[in-house]
Amino acid sequence: MTKNVYDVLKERGFIKQTIYDEDLYKMLGEEKVTFYVGFDPTADSLHIGHYIPVMAMAWMQKFGHTPIALFGGGTGMIGDPSGRSDMRNMMTVEQINHNVECFKKQMSRFISFEGENPAIIANNADWLLKLNYVDFLRDVGVYFSVNKMLTAECYKQRLEKGLTFFEFNYMLMQGYDFYKLNTTYGCKLQVGGDDQWSNMLAGVDLIRRKTRKDAFCLTCTLLLNSEGKKMGKTQKGALWLDENKCSVYDFYQYFRNVEDVKVAECMKLLTFMDLKEIEELTKYQDERINNAKERLAFEVTKLVHGEEKALEAQKQARAAFSGNAEDMPTVVVKASTEFVSDLLVLVGQAKSKGEAKRLIEGGGVSINDTKITDAFSKISDEDKKGLVLHKGKKVHIKIEFN
Repeated sequence: MTKNVYDVLKERGFIKQTIYDEDLYKMLGEEKVTFYVGFDPTADSLHIGHYIPVMAMAWMQKFGHTPIALFGGGTGMIGDPSGRSDMRNMMTVEQINHNVECFKKQMSRFISFEGENPAIIANNADWLLKLNYVDFLRDVGVYFSVNKMLTAECYKQRLEKGLTFFEFNYMLMQGYDFYKLNTTYGCKLQVGGDDQWSNMLAGVDLIRRKTRKDAFCLTCTLLLNSEGKKMGKTQKGALWLDENKCSVYDFYQYFRNVEDVKVAECMKLLTFMDLKEIEELTKYQDERINNAKERLAFEVTKLVHGEEKALEAQKQARAAFSGNAEDMPTVVVKASTEFVSDLLVLVGQAKSKGEAKRLIEGGGVSINDTKITDAFSKISDEDKKGLVLHKGKKVHIKIEFN
């Protein structure tokens, strides 16, 4: 008997919330379902926050269900107020189109856009930009209760600082997206991050009320650390999937250094590793967990950047750990760089000179084998001939000056 993909998603920890749970389970077990995940192209790269929904798409496609990658060429011109304290900057059509192309390229590592059951690409600009406002209010707005909308978490947190009518329309537009995909492609399910729950419910409700047909939504868990904060922030900012925004080495090191208690969860959500293997690798919460961390970092980096670059990052990480400068990650800086604090900022290990000086005074920085404790320490000409910067126990970078 073929396994239900719902069971796979559940046992790997993807599912956070669903609606009409029993009916959804039955549908996924009995028929091939067309479903969609939406992406607002506000940058030219996916980041770790997109990773889990994309992996959910990949698992669904493996079980014969058809993914639609919906790019928000239209909604991206407004911006989702969910999780935001201020209004998002508006983007041009050219910016959005460029970002959409970048997303497609990155997503092709996870899901197939060709072959027997290809993923569908859609852009909501195709219908949202052509809408007649009065017709939209009559055909769609009539189904939305303002009282109910204002209870949604995505709006409640913005009311104190000010929610524009411009942004208030976002929920209607996302609900209309689901309706449009339902009538065009027979799409019955929306999958997305848990912070999209209110918007997703709006789409389900619109379809059921307007067409009298079944529609469902499923949210994926967010990747959180043990303190309940979103994972995916590095010293340099967001954990991007584009190596020009986040180097392959930094990407690898992020997962090599995750908390011990999060390794198994990351393996289940971010890789295709077998659950029994994950259980075996993570059953020890002592120094042996480092082997599991290395495997996690390699598998995730391989998926995002390819095996060759993953192997190179692994080699560099091992060299940094063992002190082998020859294979360490190398950063080139200007020969005129004078202070150790400036160096920390230049290589992305401190956000400011002030933070760099605090790191130095706290005893967390060494140049070669010498601990630096003076916040105004200068880099000697001798050190510049062969310098390895150490920050704490985990960051080791070979520096070249030109």
